[in-house]
Amino acid sequence: MKNIQAMLDAALVRGRETGCFPAAAAAVGIRDTVLARSFTGETPLPGDEPVNEHTRFDMASLSKVLGPTMIALKALEAGTLRLEDKVGDFFPDAPADKRDITVFMLMTHTGGFNPSFRLDRMGIRPEETARAILNYPLTEKPGTRPIYSCMGYILLTKCLERRFGQPLDVLARERVFMPLGMTETGYCPPAAAVCAATEVDPETGRPWIGIVHDENARFQGGVSGNAGVFMPLTDGIRFAKMLANMGDGYLRRDTMEKAIHNYTPGQEQHRGLGFHLAGTPDCFFSSAVPDACFGHTGFTGTSLLVEPGTGFWVLLLTNRVYPTRDTSLLFPFRRDLHATMWKAVTQRDG
Repeated sequence: MKNIQAMLDAALVRGRETGCFPAAAAAVGIRDTVLARSFTGETPLPGDEPVNEHTRFDMASLSKVLGPTMIALKALEAGTLRLEDKVGDFFPDAPADKRDITVFMLMTHTGGFNPSFRLDRMGIRPEETARAILNYPLTEKPGTRPIYSCMGYILLTKCLERRFGQPLDVLARERVFMPLGMTETGYCPPAAAVCAATEVDPETGRPWIGIVHDENARFQGGVSGNAGVFMPLTDGIRFAKMLANMGDGYLRRDTMEKAIHNYTPGQEQHRGLGFHLAGTPDCFFSSAVPDACFGHTGFTGTSLLVEPGTGFWVLLLTNRVYPTRDTSLLFPFRRDLHATMWKAVTQRDG
């Protein structure tokens, strides 16, 4: 364990010193056991407060798993949502080309939606978000192939909000964060929360701190199906443990098994229900880890990897977009971290 701790410490320092990110928090574990946790850098601005386990990071697209995916999986368990439910069931006046797109397609990113476009440039109000997505041309015929889409997940969230009559932040708090004891996780963090800085706003010259980095989520007031969650390492560990134990205490095991099944075999992306699955070239996991691994990433530099057989997990929270998004140094660093930690843990356990 000491060796794993030293390796994680050294990796984060190296990542900061080589410009992969200015600040980071990370943890490695096996099911309920945390083998190592480490921190590097300062926030909200360099020279201020050192990062610790309570520093909140902008999760970006990791929010898709933390919020809408968990809400949907719990609803599937309860029978209040079905994978066969169609967009037209939630939006009766949806255009014909989108009316038959199912919840399954939305969760596996096979709905054919455009990956992303700027809602704030469409001359609409935030409350018209769903209508704008429904009216936007599809990129592919639904069900054809996986195209990772923020817009499809925003629409999934709008469907969930219509089904349950509550906004996303309330649904996530009551159905995900509170049941899991994630008391410091949520959308639109309070002013007193210490948050890692993200990209510098070109209009003001100041970094986004506690304000969601993603433009489409920011347009919607910080609460969106594609991004918006802020989470510290301490809560992220709780979430990682739950997944590493195949949902134990939160989701049924059969629900988790369905969630991490590969529904797009042979495609350029392997997709479960909300989860990204390993086994494709150049995916974020690293080719050194088993193909059974599942997880997700966030544009700001966050990621979670879980290997269900052993219960191995790696949680990495960074603000790699500060002060600019024009860097890709984190991506090879992350794959190397996964490979190094996997090798160290499997050797440790014989």
